Amino acid sequence: MAGYVYILASRKGGTLYTGVTSDLSRRVFEHKEKLLGGFTAKYAVDRLVWYEMLETMDDAIVAEKRIKRWRRRWKTELIEGINPEWDDLYQLLSGE
Repeated sequence: MAGYVYILASRKGGTLYTGVTSDLSRRVFEHKEKLLGGFTAKYAVDRLVWYEMLETMDDAIVAEKRIKRWRRRWKTELIEGINPEWDDLYQLLSGE
């Protein structure tokens, strides 16, 4: 089963959250609707700014753990490499 590692932001240059899931569209919806509570709900972190699909959930978990250890500057460079304006990519998921 494929897995996704993703980064959410509160706004451009704002608070970041890195997560992993097998169903990216559902998970981002849950963050947007604040169904999960916790950090993302408390800090209004619900803008999907970067994601990557990996072959297995194990690969996605390894990638998530690696990215969580990164410096903020590296995460910003990762995001801006594909999404310089930090647009919400959630609408693109329906086309996958």
